[in-house]
Amino acid sequence: MDFFLDYAYDSINKKNEELCGDNVEIIENEDNTIIILADGLGSGVKANILATMTTKIAGTMLKGGASIYETIETIASTLPVCSVRKLAYSTFAILKISKTGKAHIVEYDNPPIFFIRNGRLVELSKKERVIHDKKIIESETQLKKGDTLILVSDGAIHAGVGGVLNLGWKWENVAEYVIKQSKIEKCAKVISKRLIDTSNFLYNQEPGDDTSAVVIKMRQPEILQVFSGPPKNKKDDCELVQKFLQSKGKKIVCGGTAANIISRETGEKINVDFKTGTEDVPPIAKIEGLDLVTEGVLTLTKVLSNMEEYLVDTHLKESAWNLKSKDGASLLTKIFIEDCTHVNFYVGQAINPAHQNPDLPNLGIKIQVIKNIVKQLESMGKKVSIEYY
Repeated sequence: MDFFLDYAYDSINKKNEELCGDNVEIIENEDNTIIILADGLGSGVKANILATMTTKIAGTMLKGGASIYETIETIASTLPVCSVRKLAYSTFAILKISKTGKAHIVEYDNPPIFFIRNGRLVELSKKERVIHDKKIIESETQLKKGDTLILVSDGAIHAGVGGVLNLGWKWENVAEYVIKQSKIEKCAKVISKRLIDTSNFLYNQEPGDDTSAVVIKMRQPEILQVFSGPPKNKKDDCELVQKFLQSKGKKIVCGGTAANIISRETGEKINVDFKTGTEDVPPIAKIEGLDLVTEGVLTLTKVLSNMEEYLVDTHLKESAWNLKSKDGASLLTKIFIEDCTHVNFYVGQAINPAHQNPDLPNLGIKIQVIKNIVKQLESMGKKVSIEYY
């Protein structure tokens, strides 16, 4: 695999609105990844319905094999124009990326896409097409490893109007910002959150418009192997350890019993770093050949909490894991969010009586926590597998 398509999006609602007037739809199939960002006219419920209609029509048709032209024609003929403001009820951008990296971009009245290659903004060759009296902008390009594409709704380029910035952030200023971020960050989610957080800051945390950002990065694949929990059958210990250690990528062990199995099978000592412990998280340890060794259920539970907080929080504050923390949960959270594209879990099913919950009589707490972490990882577009032993 030459590249991994890392994508993420974040939004903030206009002040005092419960629903966002922007909508993002992402669809993956065997051949393509389809990303649609729509911005409904106005704000609130009406805008949300219009934006959602646009993304659902486009997503359903493209997934069903319709051409870009047929899709745009349907959207253009379905969504009317405001008789007062003479504006379309929804603007949109559609990005279709094949498994080989060929990108087809369609834009209608949205801020132009940011395409960054080698730390520089690249101007795409665009052509205009009129469909149902609507001017559609099309472009195509072959993506390469390291490329970054960013879509924003107009709330981003208007951020700060009449407040922090008299004329708003403007497209050129946003371009400067995302170029800088693309150079220092490899994770799409980090960039999308920072872009939205900065917009929120420029609005003085009272957004004058719904604001959304979609970030796509062509990343070098980064594989992570995670071993947690002893197998049901002790005879499987050797086979599991060999498979785990021979696999590609970073290797992490979560749990004292799993660490002892690794130590026993390899002959390597476990060295605990007591300085890394906190009130909530036990200290990490070191085993030669492994990238990280942590305690089990307490650490994983804290990791899950960190991930949930990070993925839903849209305020300008740093999560505890994002500071200079060296505890096991902070280190593992960072790896899960930023430093992997593929995660393979090796989960032993021997039940630890201390990890049982009366409400989950047939399932250990640790296994349930791992399943919830998997859901968070998959929501970020990462490829995840679980093998039970």
